[in-house]
Order: sequence, then structure tokens, then C-alpha cells
Amino acid sequence: MGRPDAEGQGPSEGLPDLPPEWGRVVVPDDASALAAEAAELRRELRRAAGQPGDGPRALALPLLVLLVALLTTLVGLLAVTWPRAGRGTDRPTPAPYSPPAALTGRPLPALDLVDATQAPVPLRGLLPAMIILLDGCTCPERVAEAVGAAPAGVSVVTVSGGRTVTAQPSTGRDVRALADPAGGLRAFVGQPAHPGTATALLVDRAGVVTRVLPELGPVDAYRADLTALAA
Repeated sequence: MGRPDAEGQGPSEGLPDLPPEWGRVVVPDDASALAAEAAELRRELRRAAGQPGDGPRALALPLLVLLVALLTTLVGLLAVTWPRAGRGTDRPTPAPYSPPAALTGRPLPALDLVDATQAPVPLRGLLPAMIILLDGCTCPERVAEAVGAAPAGVSVVTVSGGRTVTAQPSTGRDVRALADPAGGLRAFVGQPAHPGTATALLVDRAGVVTRVLPELGPVDAYRADLTALAA
């Protein structure tokens, strides 16, 4: 650009003439005086260059966040409401109530139970015996059948859980009613009490378990084993 001389009367030598329509152009000695105009020019250039794409770029991030939130909500709803096969009936089926396979042939432990007066009674002192656990069911009919089928010399012993002895109805023959406060006999059986049924052990005079009846049923199912205890 032309630079006026000291009196502002004409361009300096070496500078091209400017178009007359630009008017009088003054070039300051300090370029920092043009900082404000330069900043405004840069803003105008950026605004002109960015106008076509500012809208989509400004909306892209909020739209992405909204889409992720929506998808997360939908996945959560599907996980809660999606029907599952067997829903409501998918509880595990209880395993059949049965004693450990190795229980038969094992010796009966030397347990001390208690009678109605809380006096200790050695269980092995009552052998041979049919021992009926009543912690799942008192089952008086089943007890009466066992008493009626037991041969002479074979004891019928009922065992209640806790310290309270379950009294047995008169059957014309003594039934030894005991309680097991420590739960030692049930622990030996190795299975919890099954509600509604009684468990029975047949034990010979040597103290060996000859048969286990997890659910004491009709006497015909074990009559022969009961009779064999008298041998």
C-alpha cells in the first residue's frame, strides 16, 4: 500500500498506487494498532466458513446421548418383561428323600437318648430294635402296625426330636418312647426330617443297621426284615 510522507501529501517511493475509490489509506507505524480489526476479520471468516455445518455438528452429541439412554431403557424393560419358558415353575424339584446308600451295614453309633424323665438311655442297650424317628410325623397308625408285627425279643423304639418325648397309645405291648435332644440319630441318618412321614431303622443285636425305611409305610413292606431281627 502507499504510505503518505511526513506531511501526508503523497505516497512514498517504492509503493504501488492504490485505487482512488479506496480513499486515503494510512498505514500505522505499529502493527499492533490493527489487532482489533484483525480479530474481527478472523471472526467474520470463521463465521462464514462454519455456517453451513454448525447446526448438524452442534446437535450430533445431544442426539447420540439421547439415543444411548433410549436404548438402555428399552433393554432394561425387555429384560424385566420378556416371558421366560417355565417362568413361575422353574423352582428346583426337591430330591427324593432317601438315606445314604452306605448306611445299611454300618454300626449304630453309641448314642444316649432321654426318656420322659430326662434320664439318659443308651440306645444300643435296646437292641435288636426297630427305631422309628418321629420328628417328621408322629404317625400313630404306622407305629401301632410295627408294634403288632415285631416278634418277641425285638424292641420298638420311638424317637422324638428335642427333649419332649412323644407318648404312644397303649397297644398291649410296651413301646420305648425316647427323645433325642442333640439330634445325633437324625444326623446319623444323614437326611432331614420329611414332613408327614416317619423314618425307621432296623438294627440287629450286633448293632448293625440291616435296613433303612426313609418313609415308613405298610408293615408288609418290611415284615420279613423285622422278623429276621429276632434270629
